[in-house]
Amino acid sequence: MAGKYPERIRRLPVYDGRFDAYKLAAEGADVLFASYPAGTSIPPHVHDTENYGVITRGELILTKGGRTERISVGQWYHVAAFEEHAARFEVETDEVEFWFVPESSDS
Repeated sequence: MAGKYPERIRRLPVYDGRFDAYKLAAEGADVLFASYPAGTSIPPHVHDTENYGVITRGELILTKGGRTERISVGQWYHVAAFEEHAARFEVETDEVEFWFVPESSDS
């Protein structure tokens, strides 16, 4: 797996999904340390988690709600649960993603 993560993070379980990441499980959330080779494209999709991410190397090209934006190093992004989105990576990119279980509206 690419990415320049510290050895302790590289000992975390490997995420079993459509991209390379190390997964840290937490109460109500998962934290993914993800790496994407240049040229990676993730087609439009949705998921049942509310996602926040920060780019640590490279750049994310995120499309959601009919808009495309470039997310650079140090910038955060948000994707709501069940919001359709797609991602592209023109350069090698690393990010830390937080996948939160949506809060119940019954609270």
